[in-house]
Amino acid sequence: MKWIVEDIARALEQLKLWQTWLVIGLLAMFAGLAYLVGSFAFRTDAVLIFLNRTVGSCRELNNGSIIFMFCGMIFFLFTAVLTLGELQSYFDFQERKAYHQSRLALRWGIFWGCTAIVIAIAALIFFNQYCR
Repeated sequence: MKWIVEDIARALEQLKLWQTWLVIGLLAMFAGLAYLVGSFAFRTDAVLIFLNRTVGSCRELNNGSIIFMFCGMIFFLFTAVLTLGELQSYFDFQERKAYHQSRLALRWGIFWGCTAIVIAIAALIFFNQYCR
């Protein structure tokens, strides 16, 4: 039973680190972007339009745009995971005092993070044009 208290104490200690809050912030940002894109995507769903369950009036997507958006969201997920992985590598290299590798990991993390944000914003712009 003592191990539960020790685990909770270690978790609370982790909340004091700025790295933990940075990762939580990134996760919240990626989740928020995915939620916004998902809410637009559900407005264009043909079944939900047929059942009159959507709150907005959006045109139906054709097959090409559906495939494009599906692949875009897969790439968004991959780039978000790559961002978090590179950030973890950056923290690990910083602890080991490997500054060249940590700088490279930070650059790649920034690149993948910006790529994920661009993909999500492009999807939001795309859906904003389809919905009135």
